[in-house]
Parts: sequence; C-alpha cells; structure tokens
Amino acid sequence: MSEMNLTASIGVNIRSANDSDAPALAKLRYALRSSMGGAVTEPEDEFLQRCAEWMKEHLKAGSLWQCWVAERDEDLIGCLWLQMVEKIPNPRSEPEHHAYITNFFIQEFARGKGIGSRLLSTAIAWCEAGDVHAVILWPTLLFTISLRSKAALLFTE
Repeated sequence: MSEMNLTASIGVNIRSANDSDAPALAKLRYALRSSMGGAVTEPEDEFLQRCAEWMKEHLKAGSLWQCWVAERDEDLIGCLWLQMVEKIPNPRSEPEHHAYITNFFIQEFARGKGIGSRLLSTAIAWCEAGDVHAVILWPTLLFTISLRSKAALLFTE
C-alpha cells in the first residue's frame, strides 16, 4: 500500500493551519522540544500560552510563515512550519525567496505511516508553485536518521 493510501486509510488529513489551531500547535511544539533532552526551564502552561500567542500572530494572512498540519478525527497529530526568507534582489529571473522548514513533528504513535512524507511533500509542492528558489531543512539528529532513508525518493524525482 502506498504512503498516500496508508495515511488516507487511517483518516489523516493534511491541511494548512489557521490561527484557531494555535493552542494545539503550541502543544505539538512543547512535545517536540521537551522530548529532545536537556532541562525544560519554562513551566508548561506559561510556554503554551506564550507559544500559542506567537503562533496565532504568525498564522495570519500576509505572514512570512506557513504551517501545515496532519489531522485525525479533528486532533492535530503533526505539523510542519515554513518561513519564507527574502533574498537580496537579483537581476536574473530566479525566485527571490528561500523557504526554511522547521518544527517538523509527528506524534510518536503516528510515526512510520507516511504522514511526515505527506507533510513534507505538501510543503515542497507549495514551494515549487510559489516564489521559492531553495528549501532549507534544519533537521534534528533523530529526523536526520529518518530522512536519510527517504532523501533519494524525495529529491531525485
């Protein structure tokens, strides 16, 4: 079964995030960063409030940020954030933005089902259709290990 069919069969929808998703996205951010080792120095409730406010502001139309979510039964189980980075003007006809992908996270129970591949493919398709010259992905060590097995598939088509 293909990844697309597998994730569709478990009822996962990939969609653009909106500002009403900010509280759930803040919880995903906390889950990602608190699971990476090292001491968490900010109380969870304070972080969630601060992060949700930031996310709500950055999900508004016209922001340099984009976010896609993986949703199952109206619950967010994964996300991918992308920031458009302006390039210095160029006299050649090439796009004048880079895209920086960050905060790419799938809840542990949902990993290995192709959901991350669908999120990444959605973001890359958005970049290809838009004003993006290059995509920058800054992975964690865990993500780097996972991505190595998929890199040839994603970037050689």
